[in-house]
Amino acid sequence: MVYVLGFDEVDSTQVAVVGGKGANLGELSRVGGAGVPDGFCVTTEAFARTVAGVAAFDDRVDALTRLEWSDRAAISALSAQLRRAVEEAVVPDEVAAAIVAAHARLGADDACAVRSSATAEDLATASFAGQQDTYLNVVGSAAVLEHVRRCWGSLFTERAVTYRLRNSFDAKKIQMGVVVQRMVFARAAGILMTADPLTGDRTVVTIDAGFGLGEALVSGLVNADLYRVRGEDIITRTIATKKVAVEPVPAGGTRVREIAHERRNEAVLADADVLRLAELGRRTEAHFGCPQDIEWCWADGTFRIVQSRPITTLFPVPAVDDGENHVYVSVGHQQMMTDAMKPLGISVWQRTSTAPMRDAGGRLFVDVTAMVSSPASGAALAAGLGKSDPLMGDALRTVLDRGDFVRRVPAEDSGRPAGVVADAPAPLETDPGIVTELISASEASLAALERDIVAESGPALLDFIKSDIEGELRRVLFAPRSLQVITAGMDAAEWLNDRLREWLGEKNAADALSQSIPGNVTAEMGLALLDVADAIRPHPEAVAYLEQLEDDDFLNDRGCPSEVRAALAGFLDTYGMRCAGEIDITRARWRESPATLVPTILGNIANFEPGAAARRFEHGLRDAERHKQRILRRLRALPGGQAKADETERMIERVRTFAGYREYPKYAMVSRYFVYKQALLREAQRLVAADVLRDRDDIYYLTLDELHEVVRTHHADQDLIDERKDAFGSYRSLTAPRVLTSDGEALTGAYRREDLPTGALPGLAVSAGTIEGRARVLCDIAQATLEPGDILVTAYTDPSWTPLFVGIAGLVTEVGGLMTHGAVIAREYGLPAVIGVEHATETIRDGQRIRVDGTNGYVEILSPP
Repeated sequence: MVYVLGFDEVDSTQVAVVGGKGANLGELSRVGGAGVPDGFCVTTEAFARTVAGVAAFDDRVDALTRLEWSDRAAISALSAQLRRAVEEAVVPDEVAAAIVAAHARLGADDACAVRSSATAEDLATASFAGQQDTYLNVVGSAAVLEHVRRCWGSLFTERAVTYRLRNSFDAKKIQMGVVVQRMVFARAAGILMTADPLTGDRTVVTIDAGFGLGEALVSGLVNADLYRVRGEDIITRTIATKKVAVEPVPAGGTRVREIAHERRNEAVLADADVLRLAELGRRTEAHFGCPQDIEWCWADGTFRIVQSRPITTLFPVPAVDDGENHVYVSVGHQQMMTDAMKPLGISVWQRTSTAPMRDAGGRLFVDVTAMVSSPASGAALAAGLGKSDPLMGDALRTVLDRGDFVRRVPAEDSGRPAGVVADAPAPLETDPGIVTELISASEASLAALERDIVAESGPALLDFIKSDIEGELRRVLFAPRSLQVITAGMDAAEWLNDRLREWLGEKNAADALSQSIPGNVTAEMGLALLDVADAIRPHPEAVAYLEQLEDDDFLNDRGCPSEVRAALAGFLDTYGMRCAGEIDITRARWRESPATLVPTILGNIANFEPGAAARRFEHGLRDAERHKQRILRRLRALPGGQAKADETERMIERVRTFAGYREYPKYAMVSRYFVYKQALLREAQRLVAADVLRDRDDIYYLTLDELHEVVRTHHADQDLIDERKDAFGSYRSLTAPRVLTSDGEALTGAYRREDLPTGALPGLAVSAGTIEGRARVLCDIAQATLEPGDILVTAYTDPSWTPLFVGIAGLVTEVGGLMTHGAVIAREYGLPAVIGVEHATETIRDGQRIRVDGTNGYVEILSPP
């Protein structure tokens, strides 16, 4: 057994042997000029050998892994037991001897830093920064051994355990190494980031600097000087008032001392040293191949790097290698799905769209570089995006205002990207038959797909699906007549809002006129689930069965009451292909996971009377008609009023004829996706049976082309699949930006408004009216327990959230636009709604009373929970 390794024996491939910090330091010692202080690593074998003597150690770790990350009391109790047991463990003689001998070679009388190095620490996907312990100025072999034990024990601090549980790390697989280094008595120390941690800009190096040991900065005892460097220029410097510093104590340990008043506002580093340190940071980044979070110290005029790890919070940059700057806009913010997608889902969506898309961080972005290469087309794009999502429009204008980020081309050369449709031709006649014809053609196409795909398998199935996506699906989805209908409905609504505000002073008048529009497949879905509740409500045993439900596949359970099965059968036949995040083909559909619907069904049973769906629709019809007649009366009283009233009535009819179709193309698309998915899963099952794949769902971590090759060759790269699974796990914790540049800068935009009440949260007004009520902050429809009058607050809604809309009084989302799902359905149901409210789910607490002003576009928090 090897219990100790020198830095010269360690590199970045040995995380399992010495932990993340130790592996990085071994690798870092190979970087010229890094000046890594001498030291050695206590291996994970030493940890395993020691804890083998701890009573019931494995059983207690198993118990820890079964806890929920939110169960703080249980985590605190069990983690404290484990930590105490490890710290009190007897270190085997051979382990202690190896550590003492290595310390003697380092210098038995020299002070050391003893630092934890877990195998899940300082990784590319999770930093674990500050989760385990570090001890400075440790003097003597006995003290080193004691602090090695403490580092081992810090694997079980409450904060470290919670972090692992929250990020789905298996504690049973995590081991602890320890780094022992010669102590550097630094005049100054700090943190260097080779990318701006706030904006993500990879061209900017940021340096935090304070006097004394770095512990003062890490623990938050002092404000740091902050320098930002781009190239050879310090672009900003902020000199802080530094009142204290941490310094070593001769007998061991550290203390906090006050800094002399005359030095408190002194710059820690001279400009030349800032530039020298920034260059060392870039050299370190180049060695590791990714942006680095670096701990540095300065002693005797020399910079020393004491730690370097990947920055795990940066959003990845799309991979393009043409030497040009690029600008990307988020697809997810326009599609109401900002969650990370798996590779199969990304590749299917890329084939579906004709726009130039790039993927990064499990999300898709449209490359708009060509459109922003001329001032005119760039301004038009920003204005168009800003109309539906003001934050995205503002973020894009921020890039455009810089003027020189994208190489300019003559206006005639800056074409719109493929897939961006030109202006619609002359308006259609207001004829409901056009919509009926489009839907019938789509249904016939879907029926043909369902019939023909059954005969396909093997490589031919993949060829069939790719051909259908690029041929028939695109033909149905992007049919010019279909886009004309959608545009006609949007234009008519915009006309009503503009003219009625001009003539009558009414804001967002089209909202009330758009209630209970016929043919909105998504709005009809919400009402249909009310009918499901009506069918189950009269049967107490069926209700009780759903209340005690534990099996997700309950419809195939022999104990499932026939009333439940019958009630859901028709609903799932029509809507079973839908789910949260439905543009990702890998997401579980309602047909596959019907239990997702149960909380909403039970809520409908409790909160509504029989016949609520029909009554709600009729109420919307009457209310829309009442608003129409009121508006027409007011118009006729104006000069030239009859002509204005006649034109307005024609536009109202146009909205009510065409606006409902807005939701249908996506419904048609996900219907085809579900057919593809069922066929692909059948093929995946054959691959599992042939021992090509370990699990059917492994196909989700392959692109469509990669899956085609696996089916053809009957060979899969399991290491690649596992790597993709790990990457997906890390992507889920990232927040996708609305606009992203090729420098890595993530821009979110801002509302530039001065018309807000004090403390109000700005957003986009998408459905008129004002409502006060209890905020229900939700992230998962399956956890929804709503009461009448509640206001739904969530990150985004897609069609799968529609069943909740029948039971809420208002809507607030972080993401969305004027014609995205939440806005369309809120208007259909007559719900006041404000969307695009940044950080709404963090700022608004569940249970708080809030006011939603869907006419003026803001939210007010009225009371604490």
